[in-house]
Amino acid sequence: QSAKISYAESKEFITKYFEVYKGVKKFVDSTIEMAHKNGYVETLLGRRRYLPDIDSGMVMIRKAAERMAINAPLQGTAADMIKIAMIEVKKEFPEIKMLLQVHDELVFEIENGKVESTAKKIKDIMENVLKLDVPIIVEVKQGNNWQDMEPLKM
Repeated sequence: QSAKISYAESKEFITKYFEVYKGVKKFVDSTIEMAHKNGYVETLLGRRRYLPDIDSGMVMIRKAAERMAINAPLQGTAADMIKIAMIEVKKEFPEIKMLLQVHDELVFEIENGKVESTAKKIKDIMENVLKLDVPIIVEVKQGNNWQDMEPLKM
């Protein structure tokens, strides 16, 4: 509805998407199958999300659990990654004050004159905290407040 396309058009789009990105379809199918078999899914680091409704006789409830099964390993792994990154940044820079963490964003207070070199190291930590088959790309911004952040050229 929000895309303002018909049900038929959206169904065709999804079908074509899975034809082009066969690995995504395989991931979705195998994750749902594993959730039905085990009653839970896991992040890449082994944190589990139990899904008590995965075998519900009510289709809407079961489908909601299946959507959770697909989402949890992805969002859960992202959460694991940001937590590990925060720990590694604190080890590397114990003097830096982290002001805020929102989803996959970290906001630090860094002394003028040290922003670029420190940001470069933090970016490297965040991009390499977990080795994946896909690259993790971190955007770095700076500013006097969150609203005025602008990309930092490095």
